[in-house]
Amino acid sequence: MEPRVSFITLGVADLAVSLAFYRDTLGLVPHQVLDEVVFFNFGAMRLALFPRQLLAADAGVPEAGSGFRGIALAHNVRSPAEVDELLAIAAHGGGQLIKPGQAVYWGGYAGYFADPDGHLWEVAWNPQFPLD
Repeated sequence: MEPRVSFITLGVADLAVSLAFYRDTLGLVPHQVLDEVVFFNFGAMRLALFPRQLLAADAGVPEAGSGFRGIALAHNVRSPAEVDELLAIAAHGGGQLIKPGQAVYWGGYAGYFADPDGHLWEVAWNPQFPLD
């Protein structure tokens, strides 16, 4: 396997609600909006929103499941202030603040929000990986 991720697909309960959150709250511009899937450009890859029951059926697994999914997506920003700003935007626009921004053991500053379906996003400022 070549070290590459082409898509991250999130199973969502309500495609319209998730589209509104990612587009209107987080400010992502959809690359393509279809009846059953939405794609956003994420650099060299894409983020896809797909109805949860259809994603489960496509993978051949049961749809049921809740709680911690064992994964978090991470988004780095340029400053601790940007961490707090994005967490507040997400919480105000339909997401849930999971962990407020705070200094972390590895020397940066980070917090977490969950999207309307509970998918975790870490928002972090990492001085060891500065953004251009």
